[in-house]
Amino acid sequence: MNFFRIKRLNSFMLMRFFPQLCMTFFICLFILMMQFLFRYINDLVGKGLDMATLGELFFYAACSMVPMALPLAILLASLMTFGNLGEHVELTALKSSGISLITVMKPLIVFVGLIAVGAFFFQNDVLPKTQVQMWTLLFSAREKSASLSITPGEINSEIPGFNVYVKRKDKVNDMLYDVIIYDVSSASNYPRIVTADSAKLNYTQDKKHILLKLYHGNWYEDLGQGGTSGSSFGSDMFRRETYHDKVILISYDATFTKMDDNAMRSQYIGKNIKELNHSIDSIRAKCDSVGDDIGKQLKLDPVCGVQSKRVVVKDNKPVLEAVPEVAVKHNVNLDSLFDALDNNGKLSVVAQALQQATSAMQNTDFKAFTMADDAKNMRRHQIELQRKFTLSLACLIFFFLGAPLGAIIRKGGLGMPVVISVLLFIFYYIIENTGYKMGRDGRWPVWQGIWLSSAILLPLGVFLTYKAVNDSAVFNPDAWRIFFRRLTGMHVTRKLEMKEVIINEVDIPVATARLLELKSSCSRFLSRYHSRQGYLDYLMHGYDKKSLRALSQQVEDVVDYLSNSRDQLVINKAMDFPVIRQLLTYHLTNYPKLGLALAIVFPVGVLLYIVGIRHQANLKRDIAQCIKVADQVEAIFNGTDDRHQSN
Repeated sequence: MNFFRIKRLNSFMLMRFFPQLCMTFFICLFILMMQFLFRYINDLVGKGLDMATLGELFFYAACSMVPMALPLAILLASLMTFGNLGEHVELTALKSSGISLITVMKPLIVFVGLIAVGAFFFQNDVLPKTQVQMWTLLFSAREKSASLSITPGEINSEIPGFNVYVKRKDKVNDMLYDVIIYDVSSASNYPRIVTADSAKLNYTQDKKHILLKLYHGNWYEDLGQGGTSGSSFGSDMFRRETYHDKVILISYDATFTKMDDNAMRSQYIGKNIKELNHSIDSIRAKCDSVGDDIGKQLKLDPVCGVQSKRVVVKDNKPVLEAVPEVAVKHNVNLDSLFDALDNNGKLSVVAQALQQATSAMQNTDFKAFTMADDAKNMRRHQIELQRKFTLSLACLIFFFLGAPLGAIIRKGGLGMPVVISVLLFIFYYIIENTGYKMGRDGRWPVWQGIWLSSAILLPLGVFLTYKAVNDSAVFNPDAWRIFFRRLTGMHVTRKLEMKEVIINEVDIPVATARLLELKSSCSRFLSRYHSRQGYLDYLMHGYDKKSLRALSQQVEDVVDYLSNSRDQLVINKAMDFPVIRQLLTYHLTNYPKLGLALAIVFPVGVLLYIVGIRHQANLKRDIAQCIKVADQVEAIFNGTDDRHQSN
């Protein structure tokens, strides 16, 4: 039974992570659903859809939003979980007890791995069906006629073929008052005009007609438009009717009819991996067949009226073979034949050639358009096939981004984690959308565009996990400041303070001997590299790294020894010793052949040479400064400095 018992640490981490994941998942799903509603609100509002239809649509839309909400929820939940552990010093307590960060993350890695497996089956089996139903309902809602909404004081044209004006509307019994109806359904320039003191608008039981009951009004209609031309009798006819009550039946389909979903099932969004592979193979075979036919046709087309290939049947199979060349006894000058024609003949020849060229170009463009459409359809299927796997990997990547970030920043709650999660997800979404468009348009291979975001974020997750496990100061400003100073060659300021307790006092003769030795080493280095290195000399050799490293260590030893002095002036002068850095630009490579290759690549070599010569000049200035500071410290020891002279 102990084999099935879950460790207390594992259950503790799962109990901390699972509620956070559920909360963030539903929050992300709600935000994405609001975005969906704002995007398609014009297609849904005013259509008279019942709550059951809207609920079904929103359910399928929520299922379709899971691939985008789940990775973001895992990122935010892992960031909040480990941020809370770091903020409440629980993570520090676990590490102090000998438990590494990887051990703390292990149960969540297994849990997120199970979520990734479930996400794969969701993408393959559930998502195609939900997307088919969602788009079918959405397109059906778009095709549905809008429900009538009569606005008083305005001309309403929602009823096809009729413009209705209502002066006042009773909201209690839905009665309309002072109604004017313009019937513009016929082609006549003069519409029928119907007025009524009051009216009531209803639907028939099948909701396919509008039943308009009118009370106390008039009917005006010009009948002259139907008469024959030239007949004065027909042109003067009109109709006027006064009625007590009248019923008008108008065709208007207000029912909601769901479209057949077979059309959506045949699209790439409604297929699983097996169906996508079958469709891709079919489209590829079609493209190859069309390409072969175009190639054969191009070979059969005559060039300048001479056919070079012909089709013959061998073994019941059509085969292309070369047409035997016709021997010409005398050379023919085509230009002389064309010049021998009169103007009309020349125009006829040019027009015929132009017509043939235009026809050939149109045929080629049509075939190319057909093949381009098939190729785009195949890329769509390939993108959907690749996306079956990217969701699972995205869940793992976002966990390995959120967990180490939470352990590093040590901030829980919904403040800093939300900001970092949103920034990372926006970065991921931009890369994902860029790769998708590149793959969809055929500018990149489909697999390269779809896996672009994973290829960029996976090394970032590995880097953050490594830094979090080793307790590296990723967000320490001083560490980044030192890094950029080393990268750009900026000077580093040395800081020393007088020690309260000194074990080894500074011995002036020993200190003087060390200073003399340091000045000698600096002088030898400067005499060795007294002039600026040439282009090839710099790229192939540079400065000697061993001597430079030894000189830097000698400076640090002298400064460390002088820091034990009880004289504040000595401490201040020791801070004036510059830091001899080990920059890459001092010595680019240990392989002269590689330096020669950089020299041959002219723009890169020149740029490296300009930057390196500048850094070397700064280095020689720092070494000269070491000699000057050493002389000043010797003057302090000998009592010949400005302070002793003033005394």
